[in-house]
Amino acid sequence: MNPSSPGYLTKQESISVTGVDDLLIRSLLDKHQFHDPLDEALNLGISSATWPLFGLLWPSGMRLAERMARRPVSGERILEIGCGLGLASLVAHRRGAQVTASDCHPLAHAFLDENTRLNGLVPMPYCHGLWGTAAAREDGLPVLTHAHDAPLSGLFDLIVGSDILYERDDAGTLAQFIGEHAALSSEIWVIDPNRGNRAAFHKHMAQLGFAMHEQVLDQAAQGGEDAYKGRMLTYTRELRGNT
Repeated sequence: MNPSSPGYLTKQESISVTGVDDLLIRSLLDKHQFHDPLDEALNLGISSATWPLFGLLWPSGMRLAERMARRPVSGERILEIGCGLGLASLVAHRRGAQVTASDCHPLAHAFLDENTRLNGLVPMPYCHGLWGTAAAREDGLPVLTHAHDAPLSGLFDLIVGSDILYERDDAGTLAQFIGEHAALSSEIWVIDPNRGNRAAFHKHMAQLGFAMHEQVLDQAAQGGEDAYKGRMLTYTRELRGNT
């Protein structure tokens, strides 16, 4: 356990992901950490209670990382949204995939850079990515956590995210965000720990032309690993005109 910037503590541990070598990951010590002296997170709608969530490893994130470990590496453009610590992105990046990580938390970029360094990797592309009610300001200007975090742009062949259906989204802001960055022919992966918001998301993705396949990922506790209940949601779209 080591002190980091004033106000929060971190830890460093070796994380085992099936199919690839272990990764050294720096994360927050626990869910009680908080440090937002300039109200950067608060201004993005990130409360003190939700502030530490980006900096913890979550079961759904582990399962997404395992999926990325099995994905054949090609020239496809990959985007992880709501990446948090970016474990799935780190797995893909180390395997040579063309991956960009994105999140809205003010510290996500710094933690990602530190974890790429810990594993002897070159820096990974990172962009500021935000959806939902906090994604727009009343004055119409874009919301950025730091000036040096470029806003997300471009189109991607594969967009992945874990535990991103955490709030009710009747307006479809997440699907709209994905639609803005998905290539005409593209695939979307979402690992969802049965949050209960899938139905609305399915509807909004269907409106964008995506067909959905759902796979149950329930697993009993074994070998010291906690039980897991969730689903792998795969959305695919094949449209002409993609370059």
